[in-house]
Amino acid sequence: MRVRNGRTVRDLRRENRTAVLQRLYFDGPLSRFSLGPATGLSSGSVSNVVSELVAEGLVEEAGSVDSAGGRPRTLLRVSARSGYMIGVDIGETRVRIELFDLALTELARVEKPLETGGPRRLDRYDVGVVVTHLREGIPEVLAEAGIAAERLLGVGIGVPGIVARTPEDGAVVHGQTIGWDAVPLERLLREARLLPDTVPYYIDNGAKTLGQAEMWFGAGRGAQSAAVVLFGSGVGACVVSDDMGPGRAVEWGHLTVRVRGRRCRCGAQGCLEAYAGAEALLQRWAEAGGQPPAGADEETALTAMLAAAYPNPDAAGTVPEPDGTALAVLEETAEYLGAGFSDLINLFQPERILVGGWAGLQLGRRFLDSVTAHATSYALTYPAAQVRIDLGTLGPDAVTVGAAILPLAGFFARGGRPEEAEPVEPDPAWRTALRERSVQ
Repeated sequence: MRVRNGRTVRDLRRENRTAVLQRLYFDGPLSRFSLGPATGLSSGSVSNVVSELVAEGLVEEAGSVDSAGGRPRTLLRVSARSGYMIGVDIGETRVRIELFDLALTELARVEKPLETGGPRRLDRYDVGVVVTHLREGIPEVLAEAGIAAERLLGVGIGVPGIVARTPEDGAVVHGQTIGWDAVPLERLLREARLLPDTVPYYIDNGAKTLGQAEMWFGAGRGAQSAAVVLFGSGVGACVVSDDMGPGRAVEWGHLTVRVRGRRCRCGAQGCLEAYAGAEALLQRWAEAGGQPPAGADEETALTAMLAAAYPNPDAAGTVPEPDGTALAVLEETAEYLGAGFSDLINLFQPERILVGGWAGLQLGRRFLDSVTAHATSYALTYPAAQVRIDLGTLGPDAVTVGAAILPLAGFFARGGRPEEAEPVEPDPAWRTALRERSVQ
């Protein structure tokens, strides 16, 4: 049966369920009485939807609250254990796999190393190795938490690269910097028979999953628009605004900042990533005469570089002289990043720029102040005055959390129903609800 605007009764019921679930999830616990004005639904519709959701185990009672002159009102909330999600971060040195409940409480985690050689050894990203890590790691986290695979809402995966979709292969990854040329990752995972066919995979760019996490639960809450920067071995960004729906990954790290400049790992010359990514930063330090720790991974080497450039006081309270080479390279990197931020400001005019990723968080606020000063000096005056540049608040696991949000968002967009024939793209109304949510 069709109603106005071509929507069916089934569509309306799904929308009503979504409205109730999202309000309980973001603003709950709430009473049935409060859900009416919060969702715009009639008391009868609220009662019907709540009865369905309680019967299905998606919603549960959470105490009561006194009412004016009547019986106490029962409070309701989304049941955290009514569904589970797996979030995966295919990172630069490891694959991280985490299992969450609906409240995004971590229940289990496993990490599989990708190190097989030097920083430019692309064999660490061998597709077979990555798929094997997922084939082993996904059952491991399920077994550790004692959760049946059939209870999964889906598996979200953040990857380095551009994700396209085809009818035959599903998500296909074009990861030029890691040597992935049209890798049919979703098909490979399906063929590995890791999970029941009813469990969907959601595969997207890692910067986008980081952005989604920060916008939902981190430093982006309440913002109308933001650019969320992933600063690790390389750099990337996700731009979120009303006209971009849930966000769009942009290959910001491959903007040309210097004509005929340094060779980037993507093969081009002069990319921002060739100057501002952690891998390039450490290489430039070594080329300038610095001494990164021999055999150390990038995180350890960057820690050493920061300690050399910004030494802590000794036992007597005396601050040693900084390593001039390390300091000069960091200051030049701050200027390159600032110039890159100015491009984001001029192109998208975001309300906020948020910096995440292990390297961005490790460099921290002292480095960010210098980047901000360069960004505002290079950008147009008006949009630069409107933007706030800050660090993300969700820590180094934000990519994995954001990946887990992908199946969560799809599940709620379906009104809590099981997976349909085609995954449902999360409704932009979710971001509106998040902006309206009070930020403590």
